[in-house]
Amino acid sequence: MKNKIVLFGAVGLTLAFVGLRSAQSNEAPHPVEVRPSTVKPFPIPENLDFAGEALPLAEADVKEKLDREMLVNSYWQSNNLLMLKRSAKFFPIIEPILAKNGIPEDFKYLSLIESGLQNVVSPAGASGYWQIMKSTGLENGLEINKEVDERYHIEKSTQVACTYLKEAYERFGNWTLAAASYNMGMAGTARRLNEQGVDSYYDLLLNTETARYVYRIAAVKHIHENLADFGYVYHQDQGYSFPKMDTILVNTSVADWVSWARSQGVTYKTLRTYNPWIQSQQLSNSTNKAYQIWVPSK
Repeated sequence: MKNKIVLFGAVGLTLAFVGLRSAQSNEAPHPVEVRPSTVKPFPIPENLDFAGEALPLAEADVKEKLDREMLVNSYWQSNNLLMLKRSAKFFPIIEPILAKNGIPEDFKYLSLIESGLQNVVSPAGASGYWQIMKSTGLENGLEINKEVDERYHIEKSTQVACTYLKEAYERFGNWTLAAASYNMGMAGTARRLNEQGVDSYYDLLLNTETARYVYRIAAVKHIHENLADFGYVYHQDQGYSFPKMDTILVNTSVADWVSWARSQGVTYKTLRTYNPWIQSQQLSNSTNKAYQIWVPSK
């Protein structure tokens, strides 16, 4: 009896195995390319500049700090790919504004490390693509209230960033310190330079965030401009883009943006997506200010 049970069990297993093989043979093949995952440090470039100003990579401390930012940012693949995709959407808007203001193009990478080109809010209250504080925005002519916040306007906020950077450059005499001051403030940067008796960002003892700031910009620039060297396979046509847009001028109050959006053949969500500076469902506009509204073309 025991032998029969064993025999029947063996036959059952054999039939099950044959059935499984038969089912598998009828399935469409799914070839899978298996590649080993390689984790390695990347070579530090012999020469690297930010905004035309060379990093003093002959100094061991500078080289080590750049290496840290290259490792941290090169292996944060998901974030890098998202930044690349958003760059395709926003850099064509940012680059001409930088050029018009005489700001080196490398500063487009500052917007990447500030916000990832998202309309985010920092714990300190800095907002938008360029992480502008409310006081700075108001001082530079941005409208910021419960209905409108132009820190979320890509063109206007980029102009404010340019105004700040030009003033910082005039004050410090180089773009590296201008970039550092964007994180620390001009007054704080000037105070540290005076206290420590130096005139270079790379000679300053700073708080952790500002001490990493310029290195991070330089590292992101180097990675994004040499993607293949860091193992990225990315094509420009994989980036995000705006649909074809119509610009509609509004110089009156709007009682209800939801109804206004419907009258233009779009949803309120679409209106807010392409005009994130709109912060409320209505617009008072007592001064008849002219607002340019972006709406996808029909």
